[in-house]
Amino acid sequence: MRYSKKSLMLIVFTLVLAVLLAACGQSNSPAQNSGAAANAATAEPAAITEPAAASGSANASGEAEIVTFKDSVGEVQVPKNPQRIVDTTAFYTGYFLALGVKPVGVLAGAAQNPYFEGKLDGVEIIGDELSPENILALNPDMIIVYAGAENIEKLKEIAPVVAIQYGAKNYKDQMLDFGKLVNRNDEAKAWIDQWEARIAELKPQVQAAVGDKTVSILNPYSGGLYVFGHNYGRGGEILYGEFGLKAPAEAQKEAIDSGTGWASISLEKLPEFAGDIIFTCPWSGDTTDPKIVYDNPVWTGLPAVKAGNVFQLNPSADTYNDPVSLEAQLDFISTSLLSVK
Repeated sequence: MRYSKKSLMLIVFTLVLAVLLAACGQSNSPAQNSGAAANAATAEPAAITEPAAASGSANASGEAEIVTFKDSVGEVQVPKNPQRIVDTTAFYTGYFLALGVKPVGVLAGAAQNPYFEGKLDGVEIIGDELSPENILALNPDMIIVYAGAENIEKLKEIAPVVAIQYGAKNYKDQMLDFGKLVNRNDEAKAWIDQWEARIAELKPQVQAAVGDKTVSILNPYSGGLYVFGHNYGRGGEILYGEFGLKAPAEAQKEAIDSGTGWASISLEKLPEFAGDIIFTCPWSGDTTDPKIVYDNPVWTGLPAVKAGNVFQLNPSADTYNDPVSLEAQLDFISTSLLSVK
């Protein structure tokens, strides 16, 4: 096939133009690919490192780190560093305060403890009963309840629930346990250390002042009197536990050796349970006039009463046996015992 000169020039021009266009296409390709590769390279490591960022105490989205805690009924998943605790026990509130953790909500009973004065400022009082609605409004990240309390399943829908069996642990072990719960282990150990140092200082003085005298804790109530032992508040942890003082034989048998921590007796049996030293206050659980006991000849005839060795506890505060309350009780009890006649 023959081509004219003009046709040959047109073909050559077309071929050159095609080569140039191909070269331009190849020269642009690396720039586009490098951009895509760069995007892929930056996106892929981000997808890999994001979970690693979440492995700290709080992840990138602000979610709290979760740990396992063993409470009185089993294991529960809780925040490692809880920020919004609602305590529905009242009798354990002082543990959190001693650890430097202020709950966002407590029962009215805790707020009425004079030993907590100034320590619950800004804390919501949720009443006397465990109300899921009131607790939900506080947006808690942990809820403290007694084992067997009502509405626990409803509360679990709001936040992790930690169940405590009252009196199952002595206050030192409980302090260490709560230290683990709120990630304040060092603070818990520090409290125990300073407490034991105070006991070591006071115990020999108290034992020298008391000698062989026996000590009772007696609360009048509508049915007679309650006799308290070593683990039910009202100073028992200090009198019998820390100072190692003796209870009358019947009180030892019924309220201490029995493991119950208390016993109920009639007024007629009072002389058998009354010690040479008595700590007492009206029972806070009813409105019976305590003078029914205090003005009775059986009471007024007791050796402790005649000797002036009767000391009035605070019915609004001394039922508690948390660290804050124990510190205040220690001051009163030791001062009282050092004045024994």
